[in-house]
Amino acid sequence: MKTMQELLGEIILLTNHIETDFPELYRFLDENPMTIPISEQASIDKETMAEYLNSLRQLLEYQLERHQSDQLLGA
Repeated sequence: MKTMQELLGEIILLTNHIETDFPELYRFLDENPMTIPISEQASIDKETMAEYLNSLRQLLEYQLERHQSDQLLGA
């Protein structure tokens, strides 16, 4: 498994990529269903950050697929 530093680095790079290349998607990051736990016993560990990174990737992948479909349909 990746280190916490590697995960955070990937999250930052992916978030910057979304902000720069997909500004229409960037505004939805606050509405992303994957959130960091807020309970008193919650901890931010590598697994939580890996899940968050995966959710960002899925969000971008969905956007890219949708964009390609729109292009094929001539929208």
